[in-house]
Amino acid sequence: MDIVLGLQWGDEGKGKFIDLISENYDITARFNGGSNAGHSIERNGRKITLKMIPSGIFMKEVQNIIGTGTVLDPVSFKKEILNLQAFDHTVQPEKNIIISKKAHLVMPTHKLLDIFMEENPEYTTIGTTKNGIAQAYSNKILRQNLRVGDIGSPDFQSRAQHILERDYKMLEDGGMIVLPALEEITKEFFEAVEFLKKFTCTETEIYLNKALSEGKKVLAEGSQAAMLDIDHGTYPYVTSSSTTASGASSGLGVSPKKIGEIYGIAKAYCTRVGNGAFPTELLDEFGDDLRMKGNEFGSNTGRPRRIGWLDLPALKYAVMINGVTQLVLTKADVLSGLKSVAVCTHYELEGEMIPVAGTLPENARPVLKWMEGWNADFSNMKNAAELPREVIGFLSFLEAELEIPVGYLSTGPGREQILKLTNK
Repeated sequence: MDIVLGLQWGDEGKGKFIDLISENYDITARFNGGSNAGHSIERNGRKITLKMIPSGIFMKEVQNIIGTGTVLDPVSFKKEILNLQAFDHTVQPEKNIIISKKAHLVMPTHKLLDIFMEENPEYTTIGTTKNGIAQAYSNKILRQNLRVGDIGSPDFQSRAQHILERDYKMLEDGGMIVLPALEEITKEFFEAVEFLKKFTCTETEIYLNKALSEGKKVLAEGSQAAMLDIDHGTYPYVTSSSTTASGASSGLGVSPKKIGEIYGIAKAYCTRVGNGAFPTELLDEFGDDLRMKGNEFGSNTGRPRRIGWLDLPALKYAVMINGVTQLVLTKADVLSGLKSVAVCTHYELEGEMIPVAGTLPENARPVLKWMEGWNADFSNMKNAAELPREVIGFLSFLEAELEIPVGYLSTGPGREQILKLTNK
C-alpha cells in the first residue's frame, strides 16, 4: 500500500496527483476526515472538488474505499454524488465506491454544534469549516455516536431521532436560535440515509487486506495535512483526525509492514486557512499578489488562504514523522517571474536556532535564505531537461535539506501538467 498525504496545512494539490497516478492502482482509499476535505480535480477543462469521495473515482477500473477512520455525513455525501454524476455522467459511484461499516456518521446537529462553538466566546475559536467533523469525532470518542453499519438496524431511526432531539434541545438551552427547524433537518437526514443504502457497506479492513494478499495495489489518500494532525500538528488549530502515514494504517486497518511508497505533497511556498501560528506569513501587498496569482482560496469554503514563504523547519518535521520517500512539489510555477525567492531554513527564538519544529512558537523569527528566482513558462514543459537552471538549483537545495528526492514537479493546474523527475 502506498500513501499520498499533505505535508503543510492542506491545499497542496493532493487531488490532482492522486487522480493522475490512481490509474496505476486497483484501489484508492480515504482513511481520515470527512466533508471538510476539498480535493480539486480538473478534467476536460472543468474542475470539480471532491470532499468524501476518493480521488480515484474517475478511473473506471479502480475501486474507491471510504475507510473506517473517516466520518461520513449522509446529507453532504448525497449532494456530492449527485454533483459528481452531473459533472460526469459516465461515472458509476454505486458500483465503484465501498464504505466501511465502522465509519462514523456526521449528524445534522453536529454541524449546528460546530457553529455554536465557533460563535460562542466561551470556546476557543479555531476557524473550522463548520461541517460537524469535530463533533462527530468527539462523539465517537465518547462512544455516543452512530456508525454507517447501524443504518440497517431495526432501531436506527429511533436512536438517530433521540440524538437529534437531544442535541437540538441542548442548542436551544444554550441560547442559540436554531435554524433550520428540527423537523426539516430530520427529514433531510433520513432521506439521505436511504440514499446511502444504495452503496456497498462492508468491513473494509478485511476487503483491503484480502486485496493486498492477492497482489492488488492500494493507494491511501490523506485529507488535510501533516501540520493539521490532531496529535502532531499545530494544536489546537488542527483537524480532528490523524492525517499522517500512521493514520493511514490505523484508519484503514492495514499493517504498517504493508506500506511502500509515501508521497508527500508540498507547495513551493506555504498557505494555511484559519487561525494558528504561521512564522513565514506575508502580510503585505506581495502576499496579496501571490494569493491572487496562485488562486489561493479554499476549494471547500472559498476562504482566502494565508500566504507565506516555504517553511523548512515545519516541512522537515512533516517528512520525519511520516517517513516520506518522495516529495511532490507544486506551485513552483506560481513563483515564476520573481527575481528572488525565499525559504525559511531556521527559526530564531531567544538566541537559539531551531532547524526542525512541529510546535511553531508565535514569537519565533524566521531566518530566510534568499535564492535566485526564475522566469519561465512552465505550462508546456514535457521533461525535466526544460527546467530553468534556477529551478533545478531550488529542487537540489530541497533534496539536500530534506534528504529525500523530489519525485514530481507540478507545472500548472492542469491534470497533465506534472513532470516525473525520478525513475522510481
